[in-house]
Amino acid sequence: MLEVKNLRKAYGSHVVLHDVSLTLRPGTIHGLVGANGAGKTTLLNCLYGLETEFTGSVRDTTGRTLREQTGMLPYDPYFYPRLTGREYLEFCLQARGRALVDFAGWNRLLELPLDQYADEYSAGMRKKLALLALLVQNFDYLILDEPFNGLDLEANLLLKEILQRLRTRGTGILLTSHILGALTETGDEITVLVAGRVQRHYAAAEFDTLETDLLNSLHREKLGLLLDSLV
Repeated sequence: MLEVKNLRKAYGSHVVLHDVSLTLRPGTIHGLVGANGAGKTTLLNCLYGLETEFTGSVRDTTGRTLREQTGMLPYDPYFYPRLTGREYLEFCLQARGRALVDFAGWNRLLELPLDQYADEYSAGMRKKLALLALLVQNFDYLILDEPFNGLDLEANLLLKEILQRLRTRGTGILLTSHILGALTETGDEITVLVAGRVQRHYAAAEFDTLETDLLNSLHREKLGLLLDSLV
């Protein structure tokens, strides 16, 4: 289990995360939601070690090194120029000292032109390529920052099914999304961040109140104005 306890991150005097605590269990999907600037991406970067200057703790309760068993999908994946999709996948495996594998099985699902240059891919294709690089490595945990962003309807539906099957296999998945339905339809637990603080953790049985709670917490004053204007 990945455990975050009292994580606090600041840039100078500006505190981005205030004593955030959450857990990611094997075989579960844990959603992370919040408005832009709530600290979601910063939290994911701290978990994965891309941010190091923070207080609190991030650890695997089994004592293993988090990076060796965890893959991360950034919000905007970067690709070196003049590298084909296939070469990018091979690079990702070699960078971690892993043996090369046959990509054909996964790519029958994602349908990417692996022998074309990756920097010429569309936004959705780039997101799928970065995801494919994680899928072929069989990680115990995945950290996904807005994985549905840029995908068309067909790819969104496919990604939901992939995530559910990974969960069944025992993979622990932490992901952010602005598409609330993507989280409530696939997730086991959702944590709401507001201004860098955990407002509340929701179990799956409580998801039916999540949207109303978010509207009230984020837009209470605007909702009042809307009601007044409709009278």
